[in-house]
Amino acid sequence: MEVFIRYLQVFVTGGLICFVGQVLINKTNMTSARILVLFMLIGVVLEITGAYSYIVDFGSSGATIPICGFGSNLARGALKGLEENGFLGAISGGLSSVAGGLSTVIVSSFIYALIFKSHSKKF
Repeated sequence: MEVFIRYLQVFVTGGLICFVGQVLINKTNMTSARILVLFMLIGVVLEITGAYSYIVDFGSSGATIPICGFGSNLARGALKGLEENGFLGAISGGLSSVAGGLSTVIVSSFIYALIFKSHSKKF
């Protein structure tokens, strides 16, 4: 039963984040790129204020997988780098904390580009 509750927490957390994104898509004129940046900045702000850790404690991967989790991870690495090495440490710390995710995206995008034929949208 505990496992089911945990899965439910993850599903609800990720679902709420996606629900907010879908509402923004349907009810505003915001482009998907702006929504992406907004969610990432929300993750950064919540991490800086210390609130994101509570969200992650409740929803674990439901909170860390969406783009706001990327922003949180970036901010956490930047803050750690700032403490250890000053201003340049903030830049390198932020990048090193998300390097694994970025590397995975780059490699998988390259593999998909080799397998599938891409084409431009026609308007």
